[in-house]
Amino acid sequence: MERRTIGAAALDVGAVGLGCMPMNWAYSASQQRGDRSLRAVHAALDAGVSLLDTADMYGPFTNELLLGRVLKERRADVFVSTKCGLLVGDQHVVANGRPGYVRRACDASLRRLQTDVIDLYQLHRADPEVPVEETWGAMAELVAAGKVRALGLCAVGARAARRGGADLYEGTIRLLERVQQVFPVSAVEAELSVWSPEALERLLPWCEARGVGFLAAMPLGNGFLTGTLTPGGGFEPDDPRARHPRFTAEMMAANQPLVAGLRRVAARHGETVTPAQVALAWALACGPHVVPIPGTKRERWAVENARAAELVLTPADLSEIARLPAPRGSWD
Repeated sequence: MERRTIGAAALDVGAVGLGCMPMNWAYSASQQRGDRSLRAVHAALDAGVSLLDTADMYGPFTNELLLGRVLKERRADVFVSTKCGLLVGDQHVVANGRPGYVRRACDASLRRLQTDVIDLYQLHRADPEVPVEETWGAMAELVAAGKVRALGLCAVGARAARRGGADLYEGTIRLLERVQQVFPVSAVEAELSVWSPEALERLLPWCEARGVGFLAAMPLGNGFLTGTLTPGGGFEPDDPRARHPRFTAEMMAANQPLVAGLRRVAARHGETVTPAQVALAWALACGPHVVPIPGTKRERWAVENARAAELVLTPADLSEIARLPAPRGSWD
């Protein structure tokens, strides 16, 4: 697989990563089985994936424990990214950016992951009660202590902070500029896909200008861009898509032209090329510092996603995708 270098720390990773959240958190809990998820991780690594993205809150904790079983066997093959800063309670999630908590959370993640160093440690959310500089300073101390190689900021929840039509990532960029004064940011994780391209406007250029890597979260639109979801097919009650405005039967039907467009592009590249691979190739074409991290818990999809790194879209392909209808519905 193509390798990509991200961040001031010159982090070398496979061009396509693996989002591990679905293995233990949200998305069809009845299908979450450790043995199958382990096979998916090993298959991804065998296909050239190296970046595994997790967080202490996934489970909570069980996703890191699962990956720890992989790292114990294949640490040299893995670039592990995990996150801190969110605590999971009964029906709620709260931020905690206190320096003491950050240090304890890192030590706990190291134990669960069965490793002595975390390659990329991300702040999952900034704590409104703690100056972000204090949180980031504690994370920088972990780098100095040799427990962490590089730091990143997760901006996946930026949509919830938008008010009154403000720039989607305006607040994220302000945070980034503040923490950059304390210690270099090596990577930013944020949503980027064919049907959610907002990061292209300001956030991606901000990263590119500063040599900051960009981890493209939800590059397959939470499964919609794979073309495997049927409008009105329904989701399990604990699946967040069951309550999401973009996943109503009406909105899924309205957005089918996006999937149809990806299918047309895929067909030009061969019978085995899928809409999901085209969607991932589009994300890869957004910049040499972009690493999509599609999430899955199935071996088949992990391998298919990894092989998207071999697909090179032509200028005509990219133009056709750019002309697809704007997605309908709202994430807000």
